[in-house]
Amino acid sequence: MKIATRNQRGERWLAALPVYNEVGYVDGVLDEVAQYADHVLCVDDGSNDGTSEVLARRSDVDVVTHETNQGYGAALRSIFHYTIEHGFDGVVTLDCDGQHQPKRIPRFVEAAAAADIVSGSRYLKQYEGDDAPPPERMFINRRITSELNRRLGFDLTDAFCGFKAYRAEALQQMDITDNGYAMPLQLWVEAAAADLRVVEVPVPLIYLDLSRSFGGSLDHAETRLNYYNDVLNQAIDKVCREGKPLNERKRLCNQSIG
Repeated sequence: MKIATRNQRGERWLAALPVYNEVGYVDGVLDEVAQYADHVLCVDDGSNDGTSEVLARRSDVDVVTHETNQGYGAALRSIFHYTIEHGFDGVVTLDCDGQHQPKRIPRFVEAAAAADIVSGSRYLKQYEGDDAPPPERMFINRRITSELNRRLGFDLTDAFCGFKAYRAEALQQMDITDNGYAMPLQLWVEAAAADLRVVEVPVPLIYLDLSRSFGGSLDHAETRLNYYNDVLNQAIDKVCREGKPLNERKRLCNQSIG
């Protein structure tokens, strides 16, 4: 059953995927997504492995193309812009590498009836057949998630899951500028400053390709953690300089991560 028939409020929802060099997965994933979404978007972020040709053959998917690889955050920003520009009430984002199960898309839309952002969590519930996360990724996720909770007043369990639902009104309240993998940190700060309603829903923990790269020096765990810390500090400094209301979170402006 597709999103449009699940939504009892008459809302139009988009399912969208950032894509970069996913020629081995893209057709299979999109075949599944199309079973649950009337409107599907791919942002092809400069793929050069044949992914672009696969997307060009499909008539059931709209495609926004970045001529060169700009980064994960840039692809999400294009998704957000498309959602607002085309008048959708919200968007469900999921990755195109097989880690997210499209059959769960309607659950995210359903949960968005009572939230501005619905965020998938791989740690809320244990599913049979869950994969073991790479230790360094688990460590960084837990460390950053803990910092976000401490500094932003959230109660998150998974800061980095890309399976999310966003209401369009929420997207319009956030100023997302980061083009890289640290974009979710800026997003959480902007969400806190806008006092958005956030809920998590459980999703299975699936790792199909442990060799995937973050790119360059970010493959080094300590470098990546330091980079995330810097982005978080900068995002908090930005909302404080802009005088955005932080409610009880005003203490953010005087804190930083070492």
